[in-house]
Amino acid sequence: MASHFGDRLCQAVQKKSTPLIVGLDPVYGRLPEAIRTHKDMNDSQDLGASIDALFAFCSRVLKIVAPIVPAVKINIAYFEKYLWEGMETYYSLLSEAEALELEVIGDIKRGDIGHTAKSYAEAHLKNPDFVGMEDLITPDAVTINGFAGADGILPFADMAGDQGKGVFVWVRASNPTASSVQDFADASGVKMYEKMAEIVGEIANQNKRIGASGYSNVGMVVGGTSSDQTSLLRQRYPRCWFLVPGYGSQGAGPAECLRFCNKDRMGALINASRSIIYAYENPKYTEQFGDNWEKCIEQAAIDAKMDLAKASI
Repeated sequence: MASHFGDRLCQAVQKKSTPLIVGLDPVYGRLPEAIRTHKDMNDSQDLGASIDALFAFCSRVLKIVAPIVPAVKINIAYFEKYLWEGMETYYSLLSEAEALELEVIGDIKRGDIGHTAKSYAEAHLKNPDFVGMEDLITPDAVTINGFAGADGILPFADMAGDQGKGVFVWVRASNPTASSVQDFADASGVKMYEKMAEIVGEIANQNKRIGASGYSNVGMVVGGTSSDQTSLLRQRYPRCWFLVPGYGSQGAGPAECLRFCNKDRMGALINASRSIIYAYENPKYTEQFGDNWEKCIEQAAIDAKMDLAKASI
């Protein structure tokens, strides 16, 4: 397996023939009824029961999607709320995903400068070397907030390089009100997200960050629901991998997301979370599979993969 994150992504996307990835954003109240009514997991106010339910669900989702997609994105926020037991579950899921040969992005969105940024980078990218924790791993890549400028990005980028891992810097979000801040332009007409992309691009294009595939281990997060103008980022930064949220539940269609791929359909990871992991809430799938929630998720992932494959760039 390649030791450079950008190269591994190329291999993984080619192997699974899709840029689709699945995000894990588990909410107890939306878990399948079969899990929520299990005698050991049927109390949302009980920390142990809630954590067991989340792990049972997420570990099963990983097994379902592993043959279909090259990577998963695990949002740490949905586990941090359960304190230390939630964090233990998060790290357990990282190991589960690695065993399934999935690339794993830890959606952590940390951001700071100096020693604090370095400590965040060590915590979330460096595999622990503490005695007795040799089997514990951190993600293959993380998302970060780069609004402190290069000082807030470089500690993560350097740690990622040392560890054979990657970083995705938040450049343009997918939420409706992001434009009020991230599309704000300076006197020369340069928008805030364009300036952020320029800073990320300068770091990403450093020779030491480029793999044999031609891609950097430093990429950008750009929402599929963002304006058409953001498509220009693909042309300006051909060596960057793009992590593209917004597909599915947030309203972005295949073409809106595939615009961040290069002509060979490489260079972008298109994330779908709720539209896949909660597919058993969708009549389209329940009419086919009834209360078999696992089949609903599997078919939703297959359908999303096929939709992307059929769409033109």
